Amino acid sequence: QVQLVESGGASVSVGGSLKLSCTASGSTLSNIAAGWFRQAPGKEREFVAAISLSGDITRYTDSVQGRFTISRDKAKNAVYLQMNSLLPEDTAVYYCNTHPDGTTRLQAMAVLHPWGQGTQVTVSS
Repeated sequence: QVQLVESGGASVSVGGSLKLSCTASGSTLSNIAAGWFRQAPGKEREFVAAISLSGDITRYTDSVQGRFTISRDKAKNAVYLQMNSLLPEDTAVYYCNTHPDGTTRLQAMAVLHPWGQGTQVTVSS
């Protein structure tokens, strides 16, 4: 059974930065496209960012373009989300997941594994 584990969430002020991490037990993240998603209170889960298997293709939702950066470390079997210039509307629980067919599928909210617990990001003004 694959378990995705997200970490790194915290409460920060507007303009602050955080780096989220995603690891997986029972599976590898190093040979598959991966992505980050978020769910704000009262809203549906939405796509945030994705990275291809090779790492040379990245996709972002418009609202985080230029502020967030997705990356991966195959040796550590981890995927990261560096979040800068955080805004109150970034407040959400953040989740990671994967898809064997690449970043476009992730952007379409297609995922391979059950969702993990997520990590809470709270941005206050």
